[in-house]
Amino acid sequence: MSSNISQDDRLSQLIKDYFESGGSTVTDSCFYIHSQSSRLDDDPTHYFNLQEILEDHTEAENEIYSKVVMYLRDVGKLGLENINKLRKLIIYRLEMDNYEAHLCQTSWSTPFDFTSAVSYFTDEYEYVEVVMRDKSQEMIRLIVDLDFRSQFGLARPTPNYEQLRDALPLIFVGNEEKIDKLVCLVCSAAEQSLTERGLYIPPWRKQSHMKSKWLSQNRKRVS
Repeated sequence: MSSNISQDDRLSQLIKDYFESGGSTVTDSCFYIHSQSSRLDDDPTHYFNLQEILEDHTEAENEIYSKVVMYLRDVGKLGLENINKLRKLIIYRLEMDNYEAHLCQTSWSTPFDFTSAVSYFTDEYEYVEVVMRDKSQEMIRLIVDLDFRSQFGLARPTPNYEQLRDALPLIFVGNEEKIDKLVCLVCSAAEQSLTERGLYIPPWRKQSHMKSKWLSQNRKRVS
């Protein structure tokens, strides 16, 4: 479901949070968990699994992430209006640096139970795709999401879930296998949080819906 926060506010907050988190280096925001987010009170399993996933990264991921960091340093000078323009800027800069980059849009339908009848709502999402060769000259596809952490917000989160979510990278760079692992892990923690709070688990917070944002088979490159 779409957020009530405007894209302008989300973009401003993204950039503000990014630099306040110390995102001027590769290791700070994408591949390692911040130390201040490492205090899970009851069950540290989700946290340690998250740490393991994030620390397993490749040179290609390091390379693209460092490029995105460099581009973001110039964002404050450009007066961009929303995150869609930020994505386009990142794609443009990657292309200028001789990378193959695209804007990808996914769409999917999710069942929704309402008054004993099942209906469907259609949703869509956008992210940046980079196609490149690794050290062994194998073609690889990387997903670059400039608004990753905010996708996992919950109403009335438990302290454990809130700390786990805060440990997610603001900006994600990785392949489909990594994002699949992250979504499985965080959605499991989200369902646990909602259950502990006695709240309904909405369809847009379930794994199938969340995975579709990045892994839907209905994916197209947008001009």
